[in-house]
Amino acid sequence: MRPVSFSTAGLPEAQKIARWEEHNSRALIGLRCRMLGEAALDATEVNLQLDGMHLARVRGNAHVVERPAAEVRRNPADAVAVYLTLVGEAFFYHDDGVLTLRPGQALICDADRPFMRGFSRGLEELAVKVPRPVFRSVTGLDEVRTPLVRDFGRGDPSARSFARLVDEALTSGGPVDEDVALELLASMTAGHDTASVHVANARTYIELHLSDPGLSAARVATAIGISERHLSRAFGSTGVSVPQFVLARRLDRAHTLLASAPGTPVSQVAARCGFGSAAHFSQTFRARYGRRPSDVRREARAALPDNA
Repeated sequence: MRPVSFSTAGLPEAQKIARWEEHNSRALIGLRCRMLGEAALDATEVNLQLDGMHLARVRGNAHVVERPAAEVRRNPADAVAVYLTLVGEAFFYHDDGVLTLRPGQALICDADRPFMRGFSRGLEELAVKVPRPVFRSVTGLDEVRTPLVRDFGRGDPSARSFARLVDEALTSGGPVDEDVALELLASMTAGHDTASVHVANARTYIELHLSDPGLSAARVATAIGISERHLSRAFGSTGVSVPQFVLARRLDRAHTLLASAPGTPVSQVAARCGFGSAAHFSQTFRARYGRRPSDVRREARAALPDNA
């Protein structure tokens, strides 16, 4: 299913909040919305419904959303919500106090426990709704009694991998490995660490560090908090070793760069993809694709409109 978008842009000012509330009640979680100042609500939401969860990317100016007890009774979500802050601070008020979420932090909470969220400087975030039966099946938990905060910016490998999967799904609309996403959520909430979680965390770290020629299995294992031997066993189930995966992803990225930016010298492409030697890059590239990097670059340049 492809992402669909809803925006308050172009709506009559008097209808913006009501239409925003109506959309969220239908597509995500029922909330009451109010503005913090005189400005009208300027908000956009991209939604993607999967088999077991609902994903959204939300942008908006300064406002507050509430899910009071009356709204919970009127429109129960029977779900757990995950909010991943990308831009702006988000204040979360609940029965036990107040939390402040900064960019790079994720909040996991029960959608049927009253709360209020405030965005004094606007927001951009990822939001995930997981139906309670699905959440229970992957975590063994019936609810999230106390809101949980996880650092996907740098501290929690599973939260980082989860955020990356959600972001890529909403950006590209491509296939989503929902089982892995749910296992990552189980790791974030209940500490469940499976081979799939370790592989997902390793792949995320590798993608973020492909340009580093010193990237190794040992470094990846240390970064995600497991031993190199444990990491090798986890990758064993995929049929590809860590070094093989790193090389394949470097070559994939190099091929994309050569085809999309043919003005870039081959030596620079090699360096940007983590190859310490341009000669080694050319050799492995030819072994993989049956062509030299310069051939792909030349074909891409010939296909440009100016060369037609």
